[in-house]
Amino acid sequence: MGAVSLLYSLIVYLGFLAAFLYLIAFVGGDMIPYLSAPKTVDAGAAAHGLPPALINIMLLLLFGLQHSIMARPGFKRGLAKVVPDAFERSTYVLATVAVLVLLYVFWTPMPAIIWSVTSPLWSAILTGIFYLGFGVVLLSTFLINHFELFGLTQGWAGRKGKPMAAPEFRTPSLYKVVRHPLYFGFILAFWATPLMTAGHLLFAAVWTVYIFVAIGYEERDLVGVFGEKYRDYMARTPAILPFGRRR
Repeated sequence: MGAVSLLYSLIVYLGFLAAFLYLIAFVGGDMIPYLSAPKTVDAGAAAHGLPPALINIMLLLLFGLQHSIMARPGFKRGLAKVVPDAFERSTYVLATVAVLVLLYVFWTPMPAIIWSVTSPLWSAILTGIFYLGFGVVLLSTFLINHFELFGLTQGWAGRKGKPMAAPEFRTPSLYKVVRHPLYFGFILAFWATPLMTAGHLLFAAVWTVYIFVAIGYEERDLVGVFGEKYRDYMARTPAILPFGRRR
C-alpha cells in the first residue's frame, strides 16, 4: 500500500503540473508565442450548441464547486472513511485536474473585443504582469509547502508508514504582506492582458468572484484549526492587496 500511495501521488502530481502549465497557455494565448495551444480562452473550436456564456459559466462554477466542497472539513472526514489518509490530498488534486481538463475541452471562445492595447510599451507591461502573476502563484505554493499542497508529501509519508505532522502556522515572506498571495497572483494573471475579449473578461470576472467567496470559507476553516493565531494574523495582514482592510 505504501508504494501504491507514493506512485499514485506522483502520477497525480505530474497530471496537475501539466494542467497548471496548460492553464498558463490557456489564459495567455498570444502572450505565449512560443507555445501554440490547441485551445485557449480566446481561440479554438467548441463541440456543443449551447450559448457560449452559459456553458462557460457552468464550467467555471463546476471548478468552484469541486474546489470548495472537497476542501471542507466535513467532506474530508467523509472521504477519509473510504480513502486512506495518504491518498486524500492527491484525490482532491486529481479531481481538480479533471475539472480543469473539462474547462479546457468545452470552453467556448467569445471573441468580442472589450479592450485592445496597441501601444508596444503598455502591451509589454501587461504581458509582464501576466507572467508576474503566475510567478507569484508558483512561488506562493513553495513558500507554504508545494509538495504537501499537491499530495506528494502525503504519498511519501504513506510509503514510509508514518503519520503526517500536525499543521503548523507559518507566515513566510509574501504571507507577511498579504494573507493570500496565491490568489493575488491569479488575479494579476487573469486580468493583465493587452487584448481583453468577452470570453476572457467572463473568465477573469467569475474566477475573481470565486476567489473572494473561497477566502471566506477557507479562513473560517483556518480559524477552526489555528484559533487566535489566525485571528491575530487576519487583524494585522490584508487579505489580497498589501493595503486596505485587514479582515
